[in-house]
Amino acid sequence: MLDKNLEVHVTNRGRGAVGYVIPEMNGLRRQFQPGETKRLSFEELEKLSWMPGGRYILENELVIDNQDVIDYLLGGVEPEYFYTQEEVRALLTEGTLDQLRDCLDFAPQGVIQLVKELAVSIPCNDVQKRDIILDKTGFDVTNILNMLKDDDEEEQVGVVQNTGRRAAPVAVDKAAAPAERRSSKYITKK
Repeated sequence: MLDKNLEVHVTNRGRGAVGYVIPEMNGLRRQFQPGETKRLSFEELEKLSWMPGGRYILENELVIDNQDVIDYLLGGVEPEYFYTQEEVRALLTEGTLDQLRDCLDFAPQGVIQLVKELAVSIPCNDVQKRDIILDKTGFDVTNILNMLKDDDEEEQVGVVQNTGRRAAPVAVDKAAAPAERRSSKYITKK
C-alpha cells in the first residue's frame, strides 16, 4: 500500500474544466482549469477513484505523473495515456497509420478528443489519417475542414471595398417645399 500523504502531480489534459467533490474529505471541492497541474495526495486520488465517475475522471480527463499510483488506482495504463499535445501533433504529422490506429483504440477519451481537435487545427493533410479518425470516432475531419474553408470564402466575398457612390444624394425641390410660417396678424395682446 502506498503512503496516503504521498503527493503527486495531476494535470487536466482536456480543453474544459474538470471538477469533483469528495464528501469523505469534509466536502473537498477541486476544480482543474484546462491544462492546469496540481499537487494532490494519494489519499485524495484514492477516494476519488471510489466515487461514481471518479475512475473515469482519472482515466480520461486527468493525467497522474506517478507510475506506482497509476498501477494501484487504475491497474496500469496504455502508453497513449501519457500523450501530450506535442505527441499528438507528431502522431498526426509524422506518425504511421498503425500508430494512429493504436492511439484511437487504446487512448483515453481525453487523448482521442485532442486528436480530433488537432486534426482540424493543424490541419491533418493525410487523407488516410482523416479516414482512420472517421472510422474509429465518427468525426469527419474532411467535412469540418471543408466547412471552415467555405466560411472563410464567404467572409472574403462579403467584405467588398466600396470606392464609389451607390446612389445620388437626396435632392429636395425647394419650390415644392412648404412656405415659411408667418405669425398671424390676429394675435391678441394681453
